[in-house]
Amino acid sequence: MYLVTGSTGFIGSRLLGLLNTIECDVRLLARSKVNNYETVVCNLEQDRISKHALESVDTVFHLAGFAHDMQDPSKVEDLYRVINVEATVELARLAVESGVKRFVFISSVKAGGGLASGKCINESDQNEPEGVYGKSKREAELKLLKIGNESGMHVSIIRPSLVYGPEVKGNLQLMLAGIKKGWFPPLPEMGNRRSMIHVDDLVQVIFLVSEDKRSNGEIFIATDGAPYSSREIYNAMCGVVGKSIPKWSVPKILFDIVRLVNPRIKYKGS
Repeated sequence: MYLVTGSTGFIGSRLLGLLNTIECDVRLLARSKVNNYETVVCNLEQDRISKHALESVDTVFHLAGFAHDMQDPSKVEDLYRVINVEATVELARLAVESGVKRFVFISSVKAGGGLASGKCINESDQNEPEGVYGKSKREAELKLLKIGNESGMHVSIIRPSLVYGPEVKGNLQLMLAGIKKGWFPPLPEMGNRRSMIHVDDLVQVIFLVSEDKRSNGEIFIATDGAPYSSREIYNAMCGVVGKSIPKWSVPKILFDIVRLVNPRIKYKGS
């Protein structure tokens, strides 16, 4: 049996779609009842996880987490710790007690920190995690690896790069909506690069990692293998919504000025 947390999210719902294509039993740990699935109702922010959730479970896919970076992280630091660290550790310990064989944790590339511009991070790199969110994910990773090492439970960690696909949320969704409505300006080619992965490719990675014995105790960065600039992403989105690609772009100097005014704004890369 598989236990899935975060099943109603962007990635989790696609993972359920994959599991539906194979003959298996699936149980969900969710904040409310999900139709057509056995669901153990639990709000990770407030509730203790029931031991019943792990009964007869062979594999845990832990996708649930708190990642609302749109607000000031310092104001919700406790939530990051409670949901991303404490609930994750509690779930893993219950999994060990229940004899769960495999525990797959969906982390974030922010847990690995960043490198100097022009370089791509890989699994062997470990720098200071980015922000409260990244730090909470890294702390959870370290605690999970320790639990796995001490208990013998197979623990694998996946750090997805920027995930895209149908019904994507967050900044990509805002950008797509802006391009469709015509208010998002053409981005200049700034030379930045970042890695991406389609949501369906990511769920394939999640499932394959859970099945491969070599993944025990390992951390994997999931990408499609090609870096993209912000302009390339913009052009691709124009194609998705049926808009012609503009032949002009906003001058890069305007972004430089905005970045000087607000240092929190920077060119994203990975």
